Amino acid sequence: MAAEKEERDGVPLTNLDQELFPDAGATKRDLVDYLDAVRDRIIPVLRDRPLSVVRVLRGQDKFMQKNLPKYTPEWVPRTKVWAEASHREVLYALCNDRRTLLWFANQRAVEYHPTLMTTADHDHPTHLIMDLDPPEGGAFSLAVQAARLVRQALADAGMDGAVKTSGSKGVHVFVPLDGTAATWDVAAATRAVAARAERLDPALATTAFIREDRHGKVFLDATRSGGASVVAAYSPRVRPGVPVSFPVAWDDLDDVTPADFTVHTAPRLLGERDPWASAMPAPQKLDAGLVEEGHTIPVARVAAMHEGKRRARARREAD
Repeated sequence: MAAEKEERDGVPLTNLDQELFPDAGATKRDLVDYLDAVRDRIIPVLRDRPLSVVRVLRGQDKFMQKNLPKYTPEWVPRTKVWAEASHREVLYALCNDRRTLLWFANQRAVEYHPTLMTTADHDHPTHLIMDLDPPEGGAFSLAVQAARLVRQALADAGMDGAVKTSGSKGVHVFVPLDGTAATWDVAAATRAVAARAERLDPALATTAFIREDRHGKVFLDATRSGGASVVAAYSPRVRPGVPVSFPVAWDDLDDVTPADFTVHTAPRLLGERDPWASAMPAPQKLDAGLVEEGHTIPVARVAAMHEGKRRARARREAD
């Protein structure tokens, strides 16, 4: 039996044979082994991007960590980012090497959520992203159908993207950009892509931000822009079985489920390949028509806030 305490790349690894979290069906060792096995694929999508992680400590609920704790080793790369929402500086990690990845794994960091911008350029997102979630209790196939609507909307604008499972219930479509579009234009274009996809099949998909307005349709989440982070390709998720966010070829989407890809199965399925890098189109210029249309569409969170206040006022008046 392997020793409970080990070391890799100078990083002490502890309590490796403890269950990762309830219903994980995996130990901390499984997490460490998985991340080490895919390090040459996950580190490139994390490199030089401010990183948030979701950790699960024994006996506690999962939590998202943005600020690096004070006990972080000096050798962990880091960067400071001004958080407009909280009006403070946040000290983020940069997961640029195997040693840092192993340190995070030993900290029981299960999920890896990098920003859409790199430290070299905070004002120009590297990707336009659509997050597609099936309705409560809805099949994964619904999210797949919605992803194809998004692909068609992109194609109509002369653009293309790659797709991966989210590691949860839905899928993510990533469109690589050439670095010339500013944050607010990418956010606008994302709203336009969602609106166009919704128009292609309004019975299947919706851009309604307020949950009660979705009526069993797939939610086209266009809010993953600006300072947002999105779970990385190959990142595990805090879900039973520890599924991972996994690249899938467009033609194969009908033949997979999110549960096919876990910390146990993904390394064998990958072999020596990096399907995310292989599937990603070349960086593209953001279509001007998408930007123009998107700037006419209200920001979802703001619109939802105003609508929520209006409905609350109407209920009070009715009472």
